[in-house]
Amino acid sequence: MAEVDHCCSTQLIDGEGKFNVHGLDNFIRTTKLSQCGLSYAVVAIMGPQSSGKSTLLNHLFHTKFREMDAYRGRSQTTKGIWIARCVGIEPFTVAMDLEGTDGRERGEDDTTFEKQSALFALAIADIVLINMWCHDIGREHAANKPLLKTVFQVMTRLFSPRKTTLLFVIRDKTKTPLEYLEPILREDIQKIWDAVSKPESLKDTPLSEFFNVEVTALSSFEEKEEQFKEEVAQLRQRFFNSISPGGLAGDRRGVVPASGFAFSAQQIWKVIKENKDLDLPAHKVMVATVRCEEIANEKLRRLSSDEDWLALEEAVQRGPVSGFGRKLSSILETYFSEYDAEALYFDEGVRNARRKQLESKALDLVHPAYLNLLGHLRSKALEDFKSRLEQMLNKGEGFAASARTCAKSCMVEFDQGCEDAAIRYANWDASKVREKLRRDIDAHSSYVQNAKLSELIARYEKQLSLSLSEPVESLFDAAGRDTWASIRKLLARETETEVSEFSNAISSFELDQPTVEKMLQDLRDYARSVVEKKAREEAGKVLIRMKDRFSTVFSHDNDSMPRVWTGKEDVKKITKDARTAALRLLSVMAAIRLDDKPDNIENILFSSLMEGTMAVASSQDKSIATSSDPLASSTWEEVSPKSTLITPVQCKSLWRQFKAETEYTVTQAISAQEAYKRSNNWLPPPWAIVAMFILGFNEFMLLLRNPLYLMLLFVAYLLSKAMWVQMDIPAQFQHGTLAGLMSISSKFLPTVMNLLRRLAEEAQGQTPDSPRQQSPLTFQSIGSQSQVNPTSSIPESSVSSNISVSDGGVEYSSPKLTQRRSTKIQEAEVS
Repeated sequence: MAEVDHCCSTQLIDGEGKFNVHGLDNFIRTTKLSQCGLSYAVVAIMGPQSSGKSTLLNHLFHTKFREMDAYRGRSQTTKGIWIARCVGIEPFTVAMDLEGTDGRERGEDDTTFEKQSALFALAIADIVLINMWCHDIGREHAANKPLLKTVFQVMTRLFSPRKTTLLFVIRDKTKTPLEYLEPILREDIQKIWDAVSKPESLKDTPLSEFFNVEVTALSSFEEKEEQFKEEVAQLRQRFFNSISPGGLAGDRRGVVPASGFAFSAQQIWKVIKENKDLDLPAHKVMVATVRCEEIANEKLRRLSSDEDWLALEEAVQRGPVSGFGRKLSSILETYFSEYDAEALYFDEGVRNARRKQLESKALDLVHPAYLNLLGHLRSKALEDFKSRLEQMLNKGEGFAASARTCAKSCMVEFDQGCEDAAIRYANWDASKVREKLRRDIDAHSSYVQNAKLSELIARYEKQLSLSLSEPVESLFDAAGRDTWASIRKLLARETETEVSEFSNAISSFELDQPTVEKMLQDLRDYARSVVEKKAREEAGKVLIRMKDRFSTVFSHDNDSMPRVWTGKEDVKKITKDARTAALRLLSVMAAIRLDDKPDNIENILFSSLMEGTMAVASSQDKSIATSSDPLASSTWEEVSPKSTLITPVQCKSLWRQFKAETEYTVTQAISAQEAYKRSNNWLPPPWAIVAMFILGFNEFMLLLRNPLYLMLLFVAYLLSKAMWVQMDIPAQFQHGTLAGLMSISSKFLPTVMNLLRRLAEEAQGQTPDSPRQQSPLTFQSIGSQSQVNPTSSIPESSVSSNISVSDGGVEYSSPKLTQRRSTKIQEAEVS
């Protein structure tokens, strides 16, 4: 039973010519034929029906082919083609038992299957045993002649047949020695070969080119069984190492690897059945192509599901993997080596071509992971560059040197990562990713450079704004003839200072000279724009500044002391001076004069707006034609529209508005002078005093003669003085005589009653209530004063000046200034 399992007899092709694919696959799987590579041999046997072929194979290779039972008659035993493993033979040997020829079951004319099986055996087998009877040797019409003709005829259908060993087994040998039988047999074989029609290309080809002819003889199995077995045992030894050099099939050609045996046999039989010419070299290539393709696909499938590869692929998706190229190369090497081992014995050209295809597909499978790894390496290098550059800049290193150092180190690290990721079988180019990294580094460098430069520019622009805005505003506040000259000096000084510092600051960026020059010029232009912007802002407030300038000049003397309107001042002259100062301020603010170009704005304004009553001190030409209005224009002569702050038409409108809003101030000053004169002019005229002295001499003498009258007069004086202080008589008349009389008449009686009540309370010795406690009117304190000036109270208008009476006289202050009142007299209140 063990032998049966070992030989595994299988019908390969049945009697109808149907190929048993499943049976062959089971035979190969059971016997493990596919693992033999080229180390296997196929032995076929053909011969007349009932000539003992199966018996010979069973004794020779220990197979279990079905044998004919001689006691039941001679009939067909083997139908179709059977195969079995030769037990105990090394290398692995497959025995193939063919259906016998010249059988009565198929008839005399049905030789189709006979020829097909013979061609199949010659295409598959390395050794073909031809079983023949000894008594047929030398006979012209022996049974072996049709068989040999069949064998040689089918050979012509093989374009480049493999070299097959034909081992003629002479059965039932006689006393005639083999050395006498062999030459006769070889001669008969040669005659048959020469007689067979061959293709034109094979006409002169000798038999030895196609076959190795060997001859052996065996005794009769039925008559000399023991001797037969001994001779078979000796013959069996010749099949050991049959494919080695010097063996029976040592010079065989075109062997199909064992893993392709099933497919090769199936395809050969298919071609034979279709009655096509069998091109064995092409068939070999076809088998190699199919099998190598199958092997490559199987390796690729296993690679795609390999756990190590899947783990590596997953790791790459998360980030960089150290030793990626080495690990992946090891995985690929495993499957490529397996392919090489399994496809070793197939056609070299096909094998190498499929190997390249396998490598290509495998590399295509792993290439996305490689690109993913390069992406991680690029991202890491870029992030390292960003962090290192920031650290170096924070330490105060120069930008250009820092950027070069960081970029170089990051690119070196990236190149090392690419080398570590390189795969042995691939020549992948990482230059595109490297160039992208270089572009990203350059882009970030440019971004950081622009950001740093923007910070520097913003800082120096801010410094320029601080150093120019307030000084320029101050210069405009005190605008004069040299205002723009001072602004130009200030602008040049501050600009050059900041430009010099800025130039030193950007030297570490190593910019090209045109860029540096442009940036410095932009900073200068910005400084100029700050001044121009400030000038335009101040020009928008020119009317307020003109009124302030007018109030300052009009309300203060040359020593900057508040002006007191005593009546001795020349209001007209002071007004002209104040207006001149305001108009000069307007001329300063009319245009931007940073280019130090001469203009005639001041002359035009003074000649047009001061009505020719005042000349400009610095002007040599003091007469300007009045035939046309020079201010009836929207531009100034010799001044570009871009530099114009206030157009001539606007100047004229502003001057008109200015005069209207300052007219009341002048009127108040004049009113203050008149009020001062009235407040210091209470005595009658000198002639009236002389007349009163002359006409009142008698009454004066009467008073001297009667002191009682003098006492009464003194008391009346004190009472009237108290009434004067209590009612504030000067203040009542400040708004006119009629208003003063009406106010006095309405207050006279209540004041008298109040005065009498106070006197009565004092006479009774009562102390006034604390809320009313005030310095009482004492005649001693009043009498001790050399001069009494009551506090004047003048109602204030919303736009008028304030006027107050003091020791020095009436005092005026403009609406913009704080009202000053000089009260040097202690008020006395009579209650």
